Amino acid sequence: MALPNHDDPTAGDVLGVYLRSQATAFLRALRLHEADAAESGEAAYGLRGAARRIAGSLSTFRAVTETRWADSLRTELVWLSSTLADEHAYAARLSRLMEALQRLSGSPDLPAPRGGAGASGAAGALTVGSARAGALLERQLTLARTRAHSATLQALGSSRFHAVADAVAVLASEVPLDPVAARGRIGDVLEPLAELTATRLAGAVSALPAAQGTPYAAHEDASWHEVRRLLRVHRYAREVLGGDVARLSAAGEALDLHRDASEAAAASATAARTPRIAPATAYALGVLHADQRHAVEAARLSFHHIWHPAPAMP
Repeated sequence: MALPNHDDPTAGDVLGVYLRSQATAFLRALRLHEADAAESGEAAYGLRGAARRIAGSLSTFRAVTETRWADSLRTELVWLSSTLADEHAYAARLSRLMEALQRLSGSPDLPAPRGGAGASGAAGALTVGSARAGALLERQLTLARTRAHSATLQALGSSRFHAVADAVAVLASEVPLDPVAARGRIGDVLEPLAELTATRLAGAVSALPAAQGTPYAAHEDASWHEVRRLLRVHRYAREVLGGDVARLSAAGEALDLHRDASEAAAASATAARTPRIAPATAYALGVLHADQRHAVEAARLSFHHIWHPAPAMP
């Protein structure tokens, strides 16, 4: 491995600056969370974002760090970000479904219910069923959110979390690096490692089903969620290197919408399987499920348009 000139930043310099900045962001969000309950949502968002960026960078650039330390901290940060995400996810899902029910209740383009009388029958059935469907979804998702909130509070009060916070506090001032790899040139060390994330992402994208011409299939959601995860890791790698991530961010937003819609569709399907619900409630949940499936398909198409843009007209 060629060594850099003393005037050039090394791989360790660049990675260290990024990790220290994210550790500082983590600690800032933690102070906000502890100081202001009204800002707990924003603070949790900041904690999740910083934790994901540190964990993703430690995964991509593991060879540049002390690997045992990196593996341990990455595992703990993945646990923390996942725990913090659950409460927000349930709240956002409920809000999304309530807004969709309200929008659909005024839509003239509804499928006719069994035994219904065309558009007027569909609108009537949805009006009758939407209130009950909304109440059912609110009970189920509020319960899930309450459990997630309890899990978050338990996690943030645990010795495990305090150990993570202590490790991040140390990271804010000192990054444990491999003494050889960290001295290497950016192009020799960091760029090839970042390119591996691009290769994995490209492989996952190429394996996705066609965005058009095929009906929605829920079992395909997992492959899209994996692309979203790999895209996020790749974007963080490019952030470390100071690259332009605008296209990656736009593609990630499309996949975020895909995730939100697919999970909302799953929630409406779960609610529809509740025993002994009224036919009008089941109809409203079925319309809601179809609406979210359409949103999934739209998000998939949007991602493909971003990732494979049409050639410019001469």
